[in-house]
This record gives sequence, C-alpha cells and structure tokens, in this order.
Amino acid sequence: MATSKDKTGSEETDDLRRASRETADHLRALGISLDGHESPEDLVAVEEAVELFESAVESRGGDLMVDEPPPGATPQPDDPHFGLPLRHDHESIAAYLQRLARATTEVLRHHRP
Repeated sequence: MATSKDKTGSEETDDLRRASRETADHLRALGISLDGHESPEDLVAVEEAVELFESAVESRGGDLMVDEPPPGATPQPDDPHFGLPLRHDHESIAAYLQRLARATTEVLRHHRP
C-alpha cells in the first residue's frame, strides 16, 4: 500500500481533485449550490458543518430522510427547524458556514412539542 509520501505531486493533485469532486457532488445532492470556485478546504468545511447540523437534527428526533428532500424537490421537514439551510446565490462560504452554525445551535436548543 502506498503512502502519501510515495505519491508524486501529480497523483496527490489527482486524488485531491477526485475527493473535491466527490464532496461537491454530495453537497449538490443535498441541494447546496456551489459555483465551482470553492477550494478543497471550503468544501470540507461545508461538509463538516452539514454533518454537525444533521447530527443535531438526529439528536432532536428529526428524520433526515424527511427533512432533506431529493434533489430538485421542495423541502418539507417534519419540523421547520430541521430543514437544512441552503446556500443563497452569491453567498460566501464564510457567511454560509456562519448561518449553518447558527441553525445548528438553534436545532440543539429546540424542543419538539
């Protein structure tokens, strides 16, 4: 098995490109818009923030299959607090991450009736 030290710069670049593409595809499948200018670090930060949000939803009894619709469908979460906030057109990654963190905090404070 090759370690990253054994890889050439080109192989590392290809691996990074492939991982970035997979992460971007996953985020788009969740309905998060990307403009293609996001760095690999941006994509990882968004993916981690989404995972924190989803964990918060699940910890409060939310069902991600209900709360996150298939691509192109209108979200209809069982509780409005549980809908994944989507990125606005022209919203920076930093602003989206802040909004997603606030939504995660809100979910963790939320008590279902």
